[in-house]
Amino acid sequence: MGVGFLLVLSLLSSLVWGLWRGVEVVRDAKQSGMPIPAAGDMASAMGVPGALAQMLIALVATGGSALLLYFWRRRATPAERSQSLQALRRPSTWGWTLLVACCVFAGTSVISMLAKQLGIEPEPTNLQLMQQAWASYPAFLLLFAVVLAPAYEELLFRRVLFGRLWAAGRPWLGIVLSSAAFALVHEIPGTSPNGLPEMLQLWLVYGCMGAAFAWVYRKTGTLWAAIAAHALNNAVALAALVLFGMQ
Repeated sequence: MGVGFLLVLSLLSSLVWGLWRGVEVVRDAKQSGMPIPAAGDMASAMGVPGALAQMLIALVATGGSALLLYFWRRRATPAERSQSLQALRRPSTWGWTLLVACCVFAGTSVISMLAKQLGIEPEPTNLQLMQQAWASYPAFLLLFAVVLAPAYEELLFRRVLFGRLWAAGRPWLGIVLSSAAFALVHEIPGTSPNGLPEMLQLWLVYGCMGAAFAWVYRKTGTLWAAIAAHALNNAVALAALVLFGMQ
């Protein structure tokens, strides 16, 4: 169901971008006095979605899927909301959140360093997007990476996917499956120039991140802890990329 929502919303948002871009191409051709591109040349004239368009498509597709599944299948009950609010008032909740965020960043750094010793140096598929977005839309990239993406990803992968199996009494299966889905969505097979060893490293990194966020959600009893840990990790990673020249 989640995959279906993702595909449909991705297709619809891509079609909207295509229509909008097509109108732009026609308008620019008329204003410059050039002939309107033929149907066969239109795709080339339109190009590919830029950084802002790609982030908006991801926001609509993944965020929309998260909201649809949440309200349809995993809406929080009054008791769950009360439990979450109580957890937010406990200092231990934020201690665990900070600890998990630090461990995630340290763990992924160690995995990357060990892989580099073996000659494995993958390039995440979203690296170029981040470079382009930081150059043109730094404020929106900050909002997207640190606020929006952690919120809708945790809602989808932890609240909906992991939470469903947790409620069914199978939390460890939920951690494994939701973390695998989290990794596959971030690095989709067949869409990256990375080889198999590089893809395996990226899947391991994202899978460990997903497992850690699911664990802190279960440990604290509030999804806000997972969202905060995810946001802290993204903020530190973005800061490191900016400070070290996006390398």
